[in-house]
Formats: sequence, structure tokens, C-alpha cells
Amino acid sequence: MLTELPLLPADPILGLSAAYHADTNPDKVDLGVGVYKTEQGNTPILACVKQAEAELYQNESSKVYTPPAGVPGANRAAAALAFGEQHAVIRDQRVATIQTPGGCGALRAAAELIAKAKPNATIWVSNPTWGNHVPLLSSAGITLKEYPYYDFNRQAIDFDAMLEALQQAGKDDLVLLHACCHNPSGADLTPNQWQQITELAAKRGFTPFIDMAYQGFGDGIVEDAYGVRLMADQLPELILATSFSKNLGLYRERTGSLSIVAPSATGAAASLSQILSITRGLYSMPPAHGSSLVDIIYHSESLHALWLQELTDMRERISGLREQLVGALNSTQQQMNFSFIAQQRGMFSFLGLSTAQVTRLKNEFSVYMTDNSRVNIAGVNGANLDYVSRAIGQVLS
Repeated sequence: MLTELPLLPADPILGLSAAYHADTNPDKVDLGVGVYKTEQGNTPILACVKQAEAELYQNESSKVYTPPAGVPGANRAAAALAFGEQHAVIRDQRVATIQTPGGCGALRAAAELIAKAKPNATIWVSNPTWGNHVPLLSSAGITLKEYPYYDFNRQAIDFDAMLEALQQAGKDDLVLLHACCHNPSGADLTPNQWQQITELAAKRGFTPFIDMAYQGFGDGIVEDAYGVRLMADQLPELILATSFSKNLGLYRERTGSLSIVAPSATGAAASLSQILSITRGLYSMPPAHGSSLVDIIYHSESLHALWLQELTDMRERISGLREQLVGALNSTQQQMNFSFIAQQRGMFSFLGLSTAQVTRLKNEFSVYMTDNSRVNIAGVNGANLDYVSRAIGQVLS
């Protein structure tokens, strides 16, 4: 049976990483893989995580399964971070939150819930969007449609085209939105644009499906949840997938959550029962380590403060790198103005290079990025900034 399976090509990002590691050029630079990196090129374990792990090691007395929804304290933390501790959806018990294996697990579980609730539903996704959105959602058998989002010529959101397309979304549809730090463009909705989409959702009846993978990496914990909280204020329903991979550096621990906001507490309880039935058939019980750390850090005054400081340091480093990269690129060449990079948020931006230029960067300079010229800004540092800028200047000239 298995001999009939065809060989599939490597995932574009993972294949890029493999090519980078095989490259023997001492000046090679990896701007492809989407993980946070320090000035030294490391992806660190945060100090708050180290301390929480020490506390967990001392106090953990069993490896028995968690409850089906995961570590209760972590779920309370995830909901509070997303909506605010005093938000009406929490106070009125209109939100149901479960722990999932990373943000990917949240997206897939949500897709299965949508398919069960509305088999004929359509999910609208931005063009472009994160590469794994499509396989995660379509694997549940749901129809996907695209809405315009990023104008590559202007290096900005094409909001008029986005609104025009979403006028077609109806009451059985969902619209997938990036809460902040849009992956892969780095171009985020403004508060006014969030309000317009919220009003359109109320008018057309579609349900917001928000992916918040980078809370705290844009402008701050509260600021990055603006759209989530606004929609929870003004709409009866929404679906939210969140991740602690970036803002707590818990990549390999696969720590995420799925929250469903329902019109009533009864509806939230029903949604929770359905989600738990679905996840029982997907992965049975969620992993505990990462969520136990979230619980400890969020509910410890000292560790919570340390986490927010470390998160601020990461965010400000990325923001500073954007400014430095713009300065270096604009001083190295005159073919393009890269000032748009400093206006964007999070780890990603499109450089606006052609596939041929990206190939030259890889083959001639060992500078690695995806074919559409999406780069991880956190891959830049003081040691490689000039080299990367001069290489890009060379392929543009």
C-alpha cells in the first residue's frame, strides 16, 4: 500500500532552511524561517520561562492527563490576554477557551467546528496569508475564498479592494483576519479599518475568525488585541486562535488556545462541548508543559512583569531593526525606497524583489528568503546588516 504513495516536494520554508544549513558560505544569512532571533542569531529561552520551569520542576507531582480543555489557569490567562480581564464576554461567560497544540491546533480544531456547525460555510482568507492557513483549514473540507489585502506595488493594504470583496461574504461565511503583525506582509489594519470591518460583519452577518499568533510583537499586548476586543464588544460571535510560540518563545512546546465567543453563556457551553468532542477525536488530550508555564507566568506578579519586559525588549529590537534596515537599504541603492518597512509591524515584510532577484541573493550571496521576498526582520543583526543591504543593492542594480 505505502509503495504507491508519491514523493512530495519539501515544504518551501523547511526546504529553504535545509538549503541554508547545507550552505558552507561563512557569510550566509537566514531571513526565511519565522522565529525570533537575538543579536547573536539565537532563539532564546526567556528568563521568565526558565524560572517558571524551575518552579514547575519543584512542584509538579504527577504526569497524569490534564482536563480535556487543558490547564485551567492557562485558559483563563489566554482569554484575559486576548479580551482583557474585565471584558463583558468573560464576565458574562460568553467565551469558551481550550488549550490546543499550538496555534495550528487551534486553527484546525476551529475548522472542524465550523464544518460541523455549517457544512456549507466558506472561509475568506487574505491574499497573501500565512502559507499554512490554507492546508489547515481546507483539510476540514471547508471552501476557501480569497479577499485582496496587500498591494505589492504600493507596499500597503489595499483596503478599498478588501472591503469590496467582503461585501460578498454572507451569514454562513467566516472571514479570517490577522489580529496583528500580518504574516507575511507586516501590514496591519488601523483602528478605523477594524471598525469598518466590524460594521460590515454586523451588516452582512459573517463571523470573524481571528488568528492572533504574535500578540505583543506589534505595539503591545493591549494594542495588538484592539481588533479582537472591538469585535467582541460589538458582535455576537467570533472565533479566535492564539499562540504562545512567539511572545513566550514556546515554539516546540506547541502551546496555543482556541476561544469561541457565543451570543450567550448557554451557547458558549454548547460550543465548548462540541470543541472537546472534536479534539478528543483529533489528539485526545492536550500537552501540559507549555500551558503549565503560561499559568505560572501569568499568575505570578514577578514573572508576569519579567515576561512583559522581555516581550518589550523583543518588540523594540524588531522595531529598531526595521529602522536600521531601511537606513542601510536606502543608502546602499537608489532603485527602490524601502521606507515602508519601518511602517510595518512584527517579524515579516516583503522586500518587493522578483523571484529572479531572490534566486540571485541565494545563489551568489547566500542570503536566504522565500521566493516572494518575504523576510524575517529578526534574522538581521549588526554583523550581517551591511552585507545583506549590499547584496540586495547588487541584485537591484
